Amino acid sequence: MTRNTRSIIVAVKGVILHQGRILLVQRAAADAIGAGSWECPGGKMEFGEGLEAALEREIKEETGLTVTVERLLYAVSFLTDPGRQLVIITYWCRTDEHTVVLSEEHADYKWCTRHELQALLPPGIQAEFEKSNVFLSEDLL
Repeated sequence: MTRNTRSIIVAVKGVILHQGRILLVQRAAADAIGAGSWECPGGKMEFGEGLEAALEREIKEETGLTVTVERLLYAVSFLTDPGRQLVIITYWCRTDEHTVVLSEEHADYKWCTRHELQALLPPGIQAEFEKSNVFLSEDLL
């Protein structure tokens, strides 16, 4: 009998709005996947955890921020290698807090305007932001 080595990973991400800007975090240089790239905070769900609870936990761990999860923006799924599929579910969030305390997973952060988001985000995330009308939000500078 052969062992099935395929897996599906579910992750949650937050597009966090504060005073007209959205928070991006930069992956640490030592990160094996995506070192130096900019992304929205979030991470993998733990077994038995709800989507929004996982998102709130991950954002707190990575940034020190407490957020209010407002609505689902989009979900994407892709293969990271032949035996691993990644599902990312992204939510629109707000916070009243501004001070970010980064975890070791990230090297930097930036509260971004619409134009800064377009300059820093990878093309795939930009495309999802376009489809979800993130760049058209009246709340975004």
